[in-house]
Amino acid sequence: MGTGSKSSHQSYAVSPTALAEPPAAPLDLAGAPAAGEGADLMGAASGGAGGPEFEVPELPDPYAEPVPPGEPPAAESPLAELDDLVGDEAEPVPPAAPAEEDLPEVSAEPEFAVAEGELQGGSEEQLAEEAVLLQVEDIQEVQEEDEEEETDPPLTPVPAAPPVGEPTGTPILVGGDDFINSEATLVAYDSPDGPREVLLTHISEEAEEKLLDALSIPGTHMEEVEVEEEVKERLALDKEKKLAEMTKTAVSSVQHKLKTGAEMSDASIAKHQAAVDAVSAVLSDPSISDDEKTMAQHYMDQLDLVKDKIDNGGAPMPWMDAYEVSEMKMVTKQIPVPDGEPEPGTLAATVRKASRIKANLDPETGQTSWDGITRSSANGTEYEIDMGDGWKAVYRPYKENDPKKTEFSLRGQLEVHAPAGTGHGKDLVERLEQLHLMNKPMTASEGEWTYLSNNIQAQGLESSAGMKAAMETAQGLQDLQVQEIVHQRMESLMGLDSGALQTAMKRIHLEAAHKVLPMKVEVVRDAVAKASGFASGADLAASPGYEPTPSTSGKWLTWSRFDVTGKKAEIQSAFKGRSLTHGLHGGALASLLGTGVLASTEKRAVMGIGGGVGMSEQADKMTGGANSVFLRVKKTPSQPGGGMLIWDDPSVLMRRADYYAYNGDHYGAINPQHHNYNANAITRDPMKIANFSGSSNEVMFRNGIDLFGAEAPSRIVCHTAAERSTILASLTSRGITQLGGKPVEDVLCTADDYNS
Repeated sequence: MGTGSKSSHQSYAVSPTALAEPPAAPLDLAGAPAAGEGADLMGAASGGAGGPEFEVPELPDPYAEPVPPGEPPAAESPLAELDDLVGDEAEPVPPAAPAEEDLPEVSAEPEFAVAEGELQGGSEEQLAEEAVLLQVEDIQEVQEEDEEEETDPPLTPVPAAPPVGEPTGTPILVGGDDFINSEATLVAYDSPDGPREVLLTHISEEAEEKLLDALSIPGTHMEEVEVEEEVKERLALDKEKKLAEMTKTAVSSVQHKLKTGAEMSDASIAKHQAAVDAVSAVLSDPSISDDEKTMAQHYMDQLDLVKDKIDNGGAPMPWMDAYEVSEMKMVTKQIPVPDGEPEPGTLAATVRKASRIKANLDPETGQTSWDGITRSSANGTEYEIDMGDGWKAVYRPYKENDPKKTEFSLRGQLEVHAPAGTGHGKDLVERLEQLHLMNKPMTASEGEWTYLSNNIQAQGLESSAGMKAAMETAQGLQDLQVQEIVHQRMESLMGLDSGALQTAMKRIHLEAAHKVLPMKVEVVRDAVAKASGFASGADLAASPGYEPTPSTSGKWLTWSRFDVTGKKAEIQSAFKGRSLTHGLHGGALASLLGTGVLASTEKRAVMGIGGGVGMSEQADKMTGGANSVFLRVKKTPSQPGGGMLIWDDPSVLMRRADYYAYNGDHYGAINPQHHNYNANAITRDPMKIANFSGSSNEVMFRNGIDLFGAEAPSRIVCHTAAERSTILASLTSRGITQLGGKPVEDVLCTADDYNS
């Protein structure tokens, strides 16, 4: 699964398909300057600190007498000149425009200056490239029609001012595939200085180079400096007596028995007793300090809980942390030093230790606040980016965060911060262009691309016949669209200096990706259709389960998978007698329903919900599971305990395209470098999930689950009747009378209802 990015599928896909009638004039590749003259248009690609750049020599006069186009060697691909202009690393530089009288006559077939018989006798690769050219001929005509009448509104309109204090923010979709699932969230935190509006998103690993190319990042020159810093450390006595280690050993041993349902072993009991003896010895020492006494009591409290589990069993215990104290210390740090002035058009970025927004959720009002400054520390590296005019961004790069040593779940996270105040919603999206990322709200036609990408991953269609070819064709369409725009704007581009030209070319690439996406969708839809048993893309699109728009009724935006939505009865039959469940293990049911969402560890952090809610939060950050919530497949509970959420019809959630699962406890691992990750054990097949037999199986859903919308559980089991009454009154006061189409009274129940 890796990053979970849909963009990872760009290397797979179908044979090219003609999409429309030929335009009045085909794209003229033969009109490019001949060898010798064309050479002075190209700048040598050079990789700077932020990524590839171009050197742009002086451009020739477009009105000068053109040199007749030369004929390429017979063995050379018809796209060779295009490949020179749009390489994998370097950005394209505008070719010289041919004089009007030298343009070829319109014909039924495009003319590329190639040797006679070359197209018929070319290689399979050449024929594929020629098919791409035939498709791209339609781009200009289709786009001109689209420009005349814009009838494709955004799937998720961007609010000018997201609601202040709403912990889940406003979910939106951004066009293209720079972002995982194309999703972003606009949050307006309350603060004394006015709303703090932030865009939160997660970019795909494939889009990172574009972002890094927008930055001027300090080089490798490091300098040692002494700084005062708050550090957390264990007490010396703890290290000497190894109290943390012994307590964790006891907790882990008993935890394993609780998760598997096995009987407590003599070894587990002995480990617990050894830890108790060591901690008791410290507590009985009259010479220890107050801090040391508090530390020892911290471990004894943990061991008391372990003792209760040994004697009585029950649900697994929360994750146990070592006791640490904070103090200010002078420490020596390696500080990166910039290697000179930033390149023109780049944004200054500072390298620092990774962090997260430290918001606060008021349990009484349900409102979230943040002062715009306070952050919690994280295990990794991030860039603080100055975007000018009081705007900034924070990005946690893939390449600087080693999956073996840092928190996998934070890699690719991006925050864009507006100056204090309200009304920045649309600007937050538009500012993504400064980072060389797509910055237009997603339209319905674009949404289908994300829908197809999600289904390719969810259904495991990456290696299906024709998929790779289709993805290569789609990319070829985008590359040629860049050339079309460059040709149209040749005169204005020629007047730009090197820095301005690079900026203009970045914008052209974004524009090209936006314009050509509907055509890419048609190519890939055909490939997905054939890979999944449909005769054509049109047949797939007409099938009952095909839903290329996300669910927007609740707090999250989720995409569906047509192999489930089109076969709901089969899914329900497979899960007969089995349910999806989630146990809170903490008696926080009222707080959970106060927010209305079952949120992942990463989502809880930005919502202002403190740590310690999940069972293994820190471990999940390392595995990547912190970006998801965990459910379990169980035989439908006839006597459920309090604090349990139950989905008796799992098809409600199985329709989503973002889940993955293990038939065992793997901490939701998607980090290939983590020991809990198992590529052979991970699955997204709902039929396999329905047959899970492991008692510690886990099903992960990205971001979270909306508890008040269509994804609501069928049963919410309260601990007591009093708790049920309190929750029912709270929901009624907020106008929530139904959950998942059922009256709230029928969904809320108590454990006693099943035990009476």
